[in-house]
Amino acid sequence: MSVLDDLAGGLVVSCQPLPDEPDDPMRDPYVQAHVAAAVVRGGAVAVRVNGPDDVRAVRAAVDVPVIGLYKHGAGDVFITPTAAHALEVARAGSHVVAVDATDRPRPDGRGFADTVRALRERTDALVLADVSTVAEGVAAVAAGADAVATTLSGYTANSPSADGPDLGLVARLAALLPVPVLAEGRYRTPEQIGRAFAAGAHAVVMGNAVTSPLWITRRLVPATPRAGRGPRPREIHHP
Repeated sequence: MSVLDDLAGGLVVSCQPLPDEPDDPMRDPYVQAHVAAAVVRGGAVAVRVNGPDDVRAVRAAVDVPVIGLYKHGAGDVFITPTAAHALEVARAGSHVVAVDATDRPRPDGRGFADTVRALRERTDALVLADVSTVAEGVAAVAAGADAVATTLSGYTANSPSADGPDLGLVARLAALLPVPVLAEGRYRTPEQIGRAFAAGAHAVVMGNAVTSPLWITRRLVPATPRAGRGPRPREIHHP
């Protein structure tokens, strides 16, 4: 058995601050470790964590598989973009390393297969390929990926843009590939989770809708009468 078997039929929760919010107060390994511990207590079968520091902190706080990744750079490929990033996050304690497996150019000019090879040769970590299309999923498995996730559907030029998850991609990959398929990307409701498993998902990954107070609040505030007016100024009382 591999750690991927521990994910079967369960919910994986992504514990990460918003990547485009450098001032997000959740951007702290101590905080993310406590977030991870909370979701595991709630029933999450694994967590997805960004960066070596957070991976180390989360590994010390939970006893479920940790899917590590390393978001780096401002280019199209920023989820564990190079073999060096993959090795660093694996050595921090990731059981599984998530890697962008699209066919877009990488900052070091190398391919996804090079990252898989580096992880195989130097670590015991498994490889999760983040893809946006069926063709990318097939190619990732051919390159040695242990599992495939639909993480990047809707975020590349070759995939459809939508507000909800790409359940069609889950179904096509699950029917075609010999490895587990994780449904990830814009999952926000129990109904969507159920539909993903019905489509053949091995596990479902949810992120912001569970673990980002900043993201959740921004989606709720537009429904209030104060929307667009900004926060109320604080009153200062002088003695």
